[in-house]
Amino acid sequence: MALVLTTVNMKGGVGKTTLTVNLATCLAKNYGKRVLILDLDSQISATLSVIAPHDFAKIRKKRQTISYLIDKIIRPYINRKYATPDFIVPSVCDIPGLDLLPGDIELYDEYIISETLHKETANQDDLNFSQVWQDFEGTLIPNIIEPVLDDYDYILTDCAPGYNLLTRSGIVASDFYLLPARPEPLSLVGIQLLERRIAKLKKIHAPDIDLNLLGIVFILSGGLFSSRYYQQVIQRVEQDFDKSQVFENRIPMDVNVAKAVDMFTPVVVSAASSPGSKAFSKLTEEFLQKIAAIKGS
Repeated sequence: MALVLTTVNMKGGVGKTTLTVNLATCLAKNYGKRVLILDLDSQISATLSVIAPHDFAKIRKKRQTISYLIDKIIRPYINRKYATPDFIVPSVCDIPGLDLLPGDIELYDEYIISETLHKETANQDDLNFSQVWQDFEGTLIPNIIEPVLDDYDYILTDCAPGYNLLTRSGIVASDFYLLPARPEPLSLVGIQLLERRIAKLKKIHAPDIDLNLLGIVFILSGGLFSSRYYQQVIQRVEQDFDKSQVFENRIPMDVNVAKAVDMFTPVVVSAASSPGSKAFSKLTEEFLQKIAAIKGS
């Protein structure tokens, strides 16, 4: 059964997608793991990091994105002939074992969700809307990935900035979450906000979820790591978390990472010898060591 991890931060622009797709690619390419990238962001950054826009346009035209599966759960009374396995794009970037469940620029209709859940509340006198919403939140993404859990070693979920419905449900579906961050004060605020909200989410859905922080990854900050001020910011994070919860390997600023986005390919494929690629390879090794240590305990 797959280990499910969500990459999340309240703040945007901290490298969530870059971390997700390059970690997933390294796991498949370097270690032969079966990995699924799950894109829960309407910006579809993870999707367009591994397939070209014209290929995505064909997929979306056929409605072969996660939005179909979300709508299937929202409106179960509509007859559907497709399930999660039918929407998996296999061997993206020509890497065996690296698969994608594509995102969509229109993931779901908030009005339809509210209308459906209000109807469910009205039909059951012993339930209130809050309870119905929490149940829906707790089962949406878990129900989508359940049919393919046995097909993968890892499912890596890329979430949107902020704390919307899909992000919360993606977190609930996960065994661990990864927290990418820049060594900047505002990034610290994002970490603190997320930690408080995840604590509340765990309380709401307890005892159904056993979710823990796998680690904070400092990413894409160039020469900032050598700055005394930014080292102080990193130290503040290290003081607030256990040492094991902060990855030792950090991802430097590398123009090849930006170029890789333009080529719709992770940097570990497009520029394998670049500093960014080498850093992701080391990070993946550390990631597997953390997983092995947890399983060993």
